[in-house]
Amino acid sequence: MRLHLRWFTTATRYALVEHGHNRLAMVLIALYVPAWVTLAHLSVSPAPVRFRLWETGQLLVHRGNDLTQISGALNAVCLITGFMMFAATFASGTFDRRLAMAGYSRTYLALAKLASLAIAAAGVASYATAAIRATTTLQQPLLVAAALFCAAMTYGALGVTLASLLDREVEGMFAIAMISVVDIVLQNPVISSNSGNSIVLYLPAFGAVQAASAGAFSTTAPLRCLGVQFLWFTAAALMALFAFHRRTRNALPPTAGADVSTS
Repeated sequence: MRLHLRWFTTATRYALVEHGHNRLAMVLIALYVPAWVTLAHLSVSPAPVRFRLWETGQLLVHRGNDLTQISGALNAVCLITGFMMFAATFASGTFDRRLAMAGYSRTYLALAKLASLAIAAAGVASYATAAIRATTTLQQPLLVAAALFCAAMTYGALGVTLASLLDREVEGMFAIAMISVVDIVLQNPVISSNSGNSIVLYLPAFGAVQAASAGAFSTTAPLRCLGVQFLWFTAAALMALFAFHRRTRNALPPTAGADVSTS
């Protein structure tokens, strides 16, 4: 048991160190999050916009710039966390394979990535919530932070999945950016007049958008929406575990393995 705990803590420490080496991600967290939120507040019209809460059917009418702040914070959190997990998993791919072939438990390697994701998501979500509160009064800041955290966890798991399946870094970065932009934009009532369409129910961050908006501008606690977001995270995490297991089956990169088998 003590050995297994040491495996987990060691792998988690190295995963966090990998995140710390990602200086671009640190800069994005420090500058991009508050800049996005502040620009949304200053540049978008404060004209009232309608937003319907799926769980209760309640129609929120609030200033458009404040609603866009929520969407902007979600977009920033999803992008940054997805990038961080993709970059860390992609960079450590060969090392993870060698550890697995040397007898290091793949279960603990995967759990370490989950732990580092949770720590990163909590930090980014808390920082984004504080950035919103600097310009906007939030009715339930803890619910907003929880919604941002759940969205970050979902996209972080997607980042691990893409890093384990794709062969080039640019492909994963582009995929994360496109998925998050389409996901959040279609749910922003300021940009999309049809944001209440039933198609948004199937978007990855639907539950988080609903919960964050309700937490920001109402006293409603949409627990079902957080449950929907948890289901999305669970699905993304299972895909990440499967892809990670598949990637660490062999200590050799795919091209090297093909060369050996044909020689």
